[in-house]
Amino acid sequence: MAEIGFYHLTRTSVDQALPALLGRTLEAGRRAVLRCGDAQRVKAMDEALWRSTDPLWLPHGSAAMGHGALQPIWLTAGEDVPNRATYLFLIDGVNCPDAAAFERVFDLFDGGDPEAVEAARQRWTVAREAGHTLVYWRQQAKGWSRGGR
Repeated sequence: MAEIGFYHLTRTSVDQALPALLGRTLEAGRRAVLRCGDAQRVKAMDEALWRSTDPLWLPHGSAAMGHGALQPIWLTAGEDVPNRATYLFLIDGVNCPDAAAFERVFDLFDGGDPEAVEAARQRWTVAREAGHTLVYWRQQAKGWSRGGR
């Protein structure tokens, strides 16, 4: 079973929070898949990651660029994992029927959107019932605070 972290964004957008999490993933020697809600969001996240300044460089690719097996971070609107990633990042309320295939799953959601919060609660319930280890993270003024299980 995977460890699934629910990241309640209260101070920044996904575009701002994601680069630091992906940077730590690469520092840990892991590969990642970022699943987005649709192809337009994949393109927007690709542009956001290229503009990232902290970390300065996040090597990544998508189907538009190809070479999936070589990409440390793979961006997709589907369930493909061509880079053998062990970390999965979910945005846009994307569900994850294959969470058990990953070591860790990061579910990022907008705490300012009541519908996104309710959808995250529903995903939490489904993940708990499936037997995954759950961790709740909430953005604070100075970093993240951990809670829940």
